[in-house]
Amino acid sequence: MSSLAAFKNPAGYHLLSYGTLLGSTLFQSFIGGIVAFRVLPRPQFSTLQKHTFPVYFTLQTITPLLMFLTYPSPSGFRALLPTQKSQTSTDRLAFTLIATMLVTGIVNWVYVGPQTTEVMKLRKHQETRDGKKSYDAGPHSEEMKKLNHRFGVLHGVSSAVNLVGFLGMLWYGVLLGEGVVL
Repeated sequence: MSSLAAFKNPAGYHLLSYGTLLGSTLFQSFIGGIVAFRVLPRPQFSTLQKHTFPVYFTLQTITPLLMFLTYPSPSGFRALLPTQKSQTSTDRLAFTLIATMLVTGIVNWVYVGPQTTEVMKLRKHQETRDGKKSYDAGPHSEEMKKLNHRFGVLHGVSSAVNLVGFLGMLWYGVLLGEGVVL
C-alpha cells in the first residue's frame, strides 16, 4: 500500500486512538498524577488536577468513540453492533471492551468529575468558615468531615471507574497484539 493510501485506512486511526487512550491513561493514572501529588503543594496540585481532569476525561470519552467508528473490519463499526447476525465472538468481545472504555470515560467526564470539583469548591468555602484546611490535622467541623468523606467516596469511585476502563484497555491491547482485531 502506498504511504498516502494508508491515510484512507481506518485501521491506522483505530490504532492511533487506542494508543492515545492507553498512553494518556497510563501516564495520568500512574505517573503524572502521582508525581504531581508528591512534588506540588496541595493547593497547586488541586488546581492542576481541577484543570487536567476535564481534558483527560474528555479524551477518555472521545478516543473509544473514535475506536468504535474506525473498527478495522470489512463491514466497519457495524461488525461491533450486537444486532449483526454475522458478529463473531471477537467482535462481541471488542464491542464489550470498547463500550466499557467509553462508558467509564463518560461516567468520569459527565458525573464523577464535576461532582468532585463541586465538593472541592464546597470544601474551599468551608475552609474559609473554619479557618482550617480540609487536609489539616483534625479535629474538623461536622460540615468539613462530611465534605471530606464525600470527596473520598467520589475519588474512590473515580479511581475504580478509571481502573475498570484501564483493564478494558489492557485486554483490548492483548486482542490487538494477537492480531485478531487488526
